[in-house]
Amino acid sequence: MAYRVPNINPLDVGQRVAIGVSIPFNQPQVFTQTYTTSDQIKSDIINYILTSKGERPLNPNFGTTIKQQLFETLTPTSTNDISNLLKDEIKLNFPSVLINELKVEPKYDTNSIFITINYSILGGNPNILNITL
Repeated sequence: MAYRVPNINPLDVGQRVAIGVSIPFNQPQVFTQTYTTSDQIKSDIINYILTSKGERPLNPNFGTTIKQQLFETLTPTSTNDISNLLKDEIKLNFPSVLINELKVEPKYDTNSIFITINYSILGGNPNILNITL
């Protein structure tokens, strides 16, 4: 009988070796370390979405323009534009991430949006990420 060997990222083999830091930085020790690639990819996506283009020195193309669009009037067209922008930029900057579903829900009374991203990492399980801007 054939036995299927699961796909494991080589970085996930060492259980006591940290890969990076997670976001948000609100723990008592300031930085919380991540030990799996799926946790680090989630933190990387959050960092990418919350960083504005031009904000990072020596890497002006890193980040999105979502914060600038938040000061525009929220309409169904603008939320659709934000959704398409996120899909394109995540596909471009995170090639190992497959977006299963991306929802941008506007909150008109507070002029904010709630973003839900259901994504899979190639060879991994689906994950859900919620961001409020």
